[in-house]
Amino acid sequence: MNELFQGAIKFYEEDYNNEKAFFKSLQENKPHTLFITCVDSRIDPNRLTHSKPGELYVVRNIGNLIPPFKDENDEMMEGYLATTSSIEYSICKLKVKNIIVCGHSNCGACAAVYNHDMLNEMPYVKKWLELLNPTIAKVETMRPESEHKRIWLTELQNIQQQLYNLLSYPFVEERFNRGELQIYGWYYNIMNGQILNYNLITREFKPIVRDNTH
Repeated sequence: MNELFQGAIKFYEEDYNNEKAFFKSLQENKPHTLFITCVDSRIDPNRLTHSKPGELYVVRNIGNLIPPFKDENDEMMEGYLATTSSIEYSICKLKVKNIIVCGHSNCGACAAVYNHDMLNEMPYVKKWLELLNPTIAKVETMRPESEHKRIWLTELQNIQQQLYNLLSYPFVEERFNRGELQIYGWYYNIMNGQILNYNLITREFKPIVRDNTH
């Protein structure tokens, strides 16, 4: 813990004092992008995007999950307000122009859903990960031949499912259809540093390289 205290001191003495004008400009909260990702400690949204404080409105939870707007009974989902209220606020109040849903390799959530004994010891996690059930069902239809491939497919399908869930919100769909909101699905490979972007039209993941950025 002492390292964190020393880091806080270093931030104030070096970062803040060397860029006072910039930090004082952050009096207003005006992010351009909502970045939804996992709570995994290996994911650093600002470092992945080379963005500065004030640019990203970050929502983090286990498995980068987005509850659908309505449940199977066509009722509004009201049990996951920490995530849904943050999405609503960033779009309706802060007027972000982009949304990135960023999953990653070696995802503990995508592995945990297949470890029932472990989940039975963590009832809150188990309940939250029920949101992965549609993803699991899709993966099962692919008949993966190994556990490694099953988890990898779950990680990729999870991103696609969360984009689908995101578009189930009327205030998201309306802005997206009007071209006021751009939506992206990213897959970050921790082992090699590569980030794949999901194309909503072609429905495929491709590496983000200089000639396909926009």
